[in-house]
Amino acid sequence: MDKQTEVEAAVLRRLLAHLDANKEVQNIDLMILAGFCRNCLSKWYKAEADERGLELSDDDAREAIYRMPYSQWKAEHQPNATEAQLAAYQARQHKLSTEQ
Repeated sequence: MDKQTEVEAAVLRRLLAHLDANKEVQNIDLMILAGFCRNCLSKWYKAEADERGLELSDDDAREAIYRMPYSQWKAEHQPNATEAQLAAYQARQHKLSTEQ
């Protein structure tokens, strides 16, 4: 592994540790502010594994990102989105669609 790949891997590990330490930050909040969330990361993780011919299920990819089974994470850490969160998310989606 070259140095750049080592750095990139270390950054991903730090990002995942940071998200794990801040479970109160909801996926919808990440989507509103950054345009991606833990679910996006798990899909990207799976896509990169697929591209390299590695067998990885969707559930395994989610567990790699959430550091626990997704169903457990949802039950323990994901409340229903508030009306304000849903409105902010819809506003962001609308803004993005009109910019394209």
